[in-house]
Amino acid sequence: MPSATNATSIPPRRALQAPGGQMLSLTPTAVMGIINVTPDSFSDGGRYTMPEQASARAAALAAAGASIIDIGGESTRPGATPVTTEQELARVMPVIKRIRADHPDLMLSLDTSNPAVMQAGLDAGVAMINDVRGLEAPGALDVVAATGALVCVMHHQGEPAVMQAAPSYVDIVAEIREYLTQRVDTSIAAGVPAQQIVVDPGFGFGKSLSHNLSLLGAVDTMSVAGCPVLMGVSRKSMFAKLYARDTPEARLNGSLGAAFWAASRGVGIIRAHDVQQTADMVTLAHALTD
Repeated sequence: MPSATNATSIPPRRALQAPGGQMLSLTPTAVMGIINVTPDSFSDGGRYTMPEQASARAAALAAAGASIIDIGGESTRPGATPVTTEQELARVMPVIKRIRADHPDLMLSLDTSNPAVMQAGLDAGVAMINDVRGLEAPGALDVVAATGALVCVMHHQGEPAVMQAAPSYVDIVAEIREYLTQRVDTSIAAGVPAQQIVVDPGFGFGKSLSHNLSLLGAVDTMSVAGCPVLMGVSRKSMFAKLYARDTPEARLNGSLGAAFWAASRGVGIIRAHDVQQTADMVTLAHALTD
């Protein structure tokens, strides 16, 4: 099988098919709505921890333009501490089951690095695993390969508790492309079909403002082996730093500007809290570039 290293010129795929038959079109760019079922996530922690709240939120995000809903039970904000498997399962599984019961047609993603949580979510009908640790945990590759699930592998430098202490790179764009290529190659070798893989450069995960801006400027070069790119910059502190004011408006303005930029450059999926506004930026970007 060809290495992703030798297949970087393949155009990114424009659709993804989950094992259960659900299809995610990436033309135009898909918007991934966020539901954090945590008490401490930086933007919406504590708001959707009850299954009925999360289910209503999922329906609202879908109505606003989200093609897939990403559910997370462990905060990965800078300084966050890990949770146990039992804690994470207790947070995400009632929510996943309720959303699947109420809205069976919604495509769901599970934001986790824990293989046991991955397996439970996939058994309950989740279509995608969104792993901020790039399937590095022992057993993670096996779970995804055995199920044929869609998967997003993300770059990170360090763990959330310390990742922003002193991030360092020589050539951040080249180094992250190299990491993503290695993880795609490893995933394919473990039996994960190449057409099921999405890559994420990991904005804010062990990156300074200058690192994030360099990545954003080169986001259209992050695809390897035809794997679509997922971008997650929604409401992140990089925009508060860029504008030198930490207000909701500053974070939203930066998020939407980045969404327009990314959509106009062929990014496949944009992960967002503000789905309607992001979907509007995607519509405008594609109207100007298609």
